[in-house]
Amino acid sequence: MAARGIVIVGSGEAGARAAIALRDNGWSGRLTLIGDEPHPPYERPPLSKAALTAEIEPTPPVIADCARLAELEIERLAGVRVTAIDRAGHKLATDEAGEVSYDRLLLATGARARRLSVEGGECAILLRSFDDALAVREKLRPKARVVIIGAGFIGLELAASARERGCAVVVVEAAPRILTRGVPADIAAVVAARHEAAGVEIVVGCAIARIGRAGNGLRVELGDGRFFDADCVIAGIGAAPEIALAAAAGLAIGNGVAVTGKLRTSDPDIFAAGDCCSFPHALYDGRRVRLEAWRNAQDQGVFVARSMLGEVEDYCATPWFWSDQYDLHLQIAGLVDAGPRTIRRDLGEGARLDFHLAADGTLVAASAIGRIGQVAKDARIAEMLIARRAKPDPSYLAARDGKLKALLAA
Repeated sequence: MAARGIVIVGSGEAGARAAIALRDNGWSGRLTLIGDEPHPPYERPPLSKAALTAEIEPTPPVIADCARLAELEIERLAGVRVTAIDRAGHKLATDEAGEVSYDRLLLATGARARRLSVEGGECAILLRSFDDALAVREKLRPKARVVIIGAGFIGLELAASARERGCAVVVVEAAPRILTRGVPADIAAVVAARHEAAGVEIVVGCAIARIGRAGNGLRVELGDGRFFDADCVIAGIGAAPEIALAAAAGLAIGNGVAVTGKLRTSDPDIFAAGDCCSFPHALYDGRRVRLEAWRNAQDQGVFVARSMLGEVEDYCATPWFWSDQYDLHLQIAGLVDAGPRTIRRDLGEGARLDFHLAADGTLVAASAIGRIGQVAKDARIAEMLIARRAKPDPSYLAARDGKLKALLAA
C-alpha cells in the first residue's frame, strides 16, 4: 500500500473498533478516523438507559479517548463530515478538512434515527447520539407526561428509563404488538406485562395522525380519534442505514451498503461494516441481512480490519441482541424467523429460554428472558451451539435438569 493509508469514515462502534484492530493486527501505516461528532468514539447502548437515569449528568462512555487514539497513532478528524467519495482518485471531499486521500476506505457510517412523517412530526425528539441523550434527559423530569412513538427496543428502554425518572409514560405502536422485529410474540407479551405493571400505558395497532401544540405542551392525536397531551414526545421508530455517501459514489446498495462475506463493497478498495451494511450471512445459507446491534458493530469492526489487511474467511458471527428493562433481561441469539419450531426450557421463577429449530433440526436461534443471573449463562451456551450449527435432541433442550454445556462436548 502507498503512503495514503487507510481511512475510516464513521467513528462509532464499528469504525473505532476497526481502527484499534488494524493496529492490533500489525497495520503500521497512516490511519485516519473521521467522525462528524465532536466526542471521542463512545458506546451507544447506555444512551437509552444509564445516560438518562444516572443521578449526575453523564459523560460519553468512550471506547477510546483522545490519549489512547494518539498512543495508537490514529489520526482523528472530529466534527468533520465527508461529502463525497472520488473512487477514481481515491480521495474524499470533506466540509472542514479539505481532501483526504486513501488507499483503502472503510465506511462505518452507521444509521440515522427515522423521523416521523406525520404533520408535526418535527416536534418529536430523536435519540441516536450522546447529545440527543442529554436533550432527552432534560425532558424526563418527575411527573412529566411523556409519549413515546414506537415499541421497539429503543422505545421500550426509553419508557423504562422515563418511569424510573418518575414520568407518566404512554407508548404508541402502529403494529399489533410490541417488539415485532426479531422477538417472539409470547416473550414480547412478558415484556409488555412488565411495562404495564410499572405504570406504562401501551397502545398498539394504532398509528399517529398528527402532533400539534396544546398550551405549553404537545398533543399526540391517533388515527382513531384518541389523543394524549404530553410535555415531551420521543420518536423511536427505528433507524435507516446511512447510505447517501455510498450511493452517490455508485456503490451497490441493497438494504444498506451491499457487501460480500468479507465486508468488501462493489469497489475492491472500499469496505463497509456495522449498521450501514447488509451482508450474506454464512450461518443462514447466505441470506442477506443487516443488523442494527452493538455486538454486530463491534464484531464487524474487528473482522473488517483483518479483511482489509488480507483474505479471511467469510463473516459468520452469530447475531446477538440484548435489552435491559426494569429487572428483566432479554437476549436474542440468531435469527428467530429462521426457526419455525420452538422448544421451551423453564429456568424457574418466571425465566425461560426458547430454542428455535429449523426444519432439519438445526438450532438457528434462541430467546431468553428473566433476570440476568437466571438466563445469561444458558443463553451464552445456546449462542455457541448456534455457531456450531448443532442439531440437539429437542427433548434434552426442554428438560430443565439437562446440562446444556454437555451439548457443547457432543
